[in-house]
Amino acid sequence: MNKQEQGTITGLENFERTDGLFSLCGLNCGLCGFRLQGNCDGCFKESFCAKTCPRAPCSVMHGNLQYCFECPEYPCRHYDGFDGYDTLVLHRNQRKDMQKAKEIGIEAYLAEQRQKVGLLDRLLKGYDGGSSLVFFCVAVNMLSVDDMRSMIDKADCETAGMTVQERARHIEDMLRAFADGNGIRLRHNRPTDTALRSIPESSASICAISCREAVLIAHA
Repeated sequence: MNKQEQGTITGLENFERTDGLFSLCGLNCGLCGFRLQGNCDGCFKESFCAKTCPRAPCSVMHGNLQYCFECPEYPCRHYDGFDGYDTLVLHRNQRKDMQKAKEIGIEAYLAEQRQKVGLLDRLLKGYDGGSSLVFFCVAVNMLSVDDMRSMIDKADCETAGMTVQERARHIEDMLRAFADGNGIRLRHNRPTDTALRSIPESSASICAISCREAVLIAHA
């Protein structure tokens, strides 16, 4: 990172975005557990993520682009190995999601994300026994709107009269079984030791939190 980028990260005075669901770099912020817990405002000026993100000043230097896929230089060095592990939100579909947004149009993509946010809200209100937030965020991120809606509707019928803890176990089992049957992994991808050593210092705090989240999912 050059000195101009380093200086911009500390201030980000000219970093302006209006999208709170889909980040500059293609992450689904509306489905991020860290944000839902009130720890980040999303991909906006002065937010937790923006202050540690080398892509934010880069977007300013390229005309304050709203999404990296709008840049003629994308994908650039900022994306080398970036989707090889997950941080506070899933990265594995990052490039795929940006390509989808580019192909169908950002408004259509955001409409789908709003549906997913609504489904996540249904899960958290009806099935969260206190420890399911991260898992539900992963599931809604990875599964389609139609599949998620179908399984929640089914679970609503099958869990009537159960305690919230029983409801949580029931739907988590449903989601895992469906995902396993379709070759989908509902766990965070933890960075290898080599990847950890290669992460820029500005991303260290994000990575530390993400590793703790990965442990929580692994033992859920």
